[in-house]
Amino acid sequence: MKIDFIADSNFLIYVHEGKELIAPFLEYNFAISFISEVELLGFNGLNKTEEVKLKSLIADCFCIDWNSKIKEQTIELRKNYAIKLPDAIIAATSLVFDIPLISADKGYSKIKNLDLILIEI
Repeated sequence: MKIDFIADSNFLIYVHEGKELIAPFLEYNFAISFISEVELLGFNGLNKTEEVKLKSLIADCFCIDWNSKIKEQTIELRKNYAIKLPDAIIAATSLVFDIPLISADKGYSKIKNLDLILIEI
């Protein structure tokens, strides 16, 4: 299966919330980083209904796990940019696999060589 883009955690939240702006992107095959699963399911205050819906959404995604190449790229990103660890892991995943990243987070714009699809919400 060809992966068209890596979805940032905020993209998954928008899917979960049913935001219309995201609908066209759902026609494509996308992957997520394992860290997005951790961020979404580890949210304090998540109720059981939301958890079930999020688990179902995550199950429909191709999930990319942590590996040594992503780890090395994450370290480089953290050295070179003021970026939170989860964002660095997601960006590193995109860079390592040379797949565009889709996000509403403008902070990714500062990362050179990152193929970013920025969603304007």
